Amino acid sequence: MPSTVTKTPEIIKKNEQEMLEDWVKQQKKVLQNRIDHLSESTLKQQCKEFLNQFQTAVQSGEMKDIDQSKAWDGVRRFLAELSRSRALASFSPSETALFVFSLKQPLFTLMQREFKGEELANEIWTISELLDKLGLFTTEVYQQSREDVIRRQQQELLELSTPVMRMWEGVIAVPIIGTLDSARTQAIMENLLQEIVDTNAKLAILDISGVPTVDTQTAQHLIKTVSAAKLMGTQCIISGIRPQIAQTVVHLGIELDNVITKATMYDALAFALARRGWHVQRVNGASSSVEKLARQTSNMSGNLP
Repeated sequence: MPSTVTKTPEIIKKNEQEMLEDWVKQQKKVLQNRIDHLSESTLKQQCKEFLNQFQTAVQSGEMKDIDQSKAWDGVRRFLAELSRSRALASFSPSETALFVFSLKQPLFTLMQREFKGEELANEIWTISELLDKLGLFTTEVYQQSREDVIRRQQQELLELSTPVMRMWEGVIAVPIIGTLDSARTQAIMENLLQEIVDTNAKLAILDISGVPTVDTQTAQHLIKTVSAAKLMGTQCIISGIRPQIAQTVVHLGIELDNVITKATMYDALAFALARRGWHVQRVNGASSSVEKLARQTSNMSGNLP
């Protein structure tokens, strides 16, 4: 690819201090509310470093395919790092791209002093096209960085929204809140199976009190989780079956015959304790409702192995 000859590096080197001051001034007008994230000294240092990288790249004459040219590696690395840091600091895309686009005015002002006529038009067109590409590059990196942050936050929220709690010896519970989709089901299953390995739990309570609706897909997700736990030697109890959910399950013809279900977490825990052979009693000796439930369920089926 033929190289492009430009006198821009000479102009920048000759008037660097003047251009830096003007360039920083242009940015400060827009970024005045970002002083807590970006000091003037930091901004000046960033501008100076970019100009050094920019001059070196332009002198190579490779100004058409800057995305692939090795001469522009330094510029791309610098802008990528700047875009990522500003994305993490909650700068907007336009505030990030401004770093490059705001260079046009001070640079073109110097060009008007140095060039005339056709030479001026050619220089301005060449550099303008180049800065536009670099500005778009910062926007692309910014967008990618924000998407990475969002994905990481979604993953963290997913992990926080699917905790596995140790309720008793051999008994764990997973309170499910919100819509149960494929991604959450996978997270729940992974966390549940890992906790089964860590605690050797024999009973797991899946509480769906916080699930707004149960449809065929939600039921299938629950059944998959129950089946996976069963393969690990753990029996699951689904609690939080409200009247509306019960009606929906029956209406949709969803088969839960092989799954133990309870209306509340309280009932599920009482059942689990009874299955594990635990006897719960009040300190004053009075029988609690949990104890009564435990006695009622103790004869339902034998203890788990």
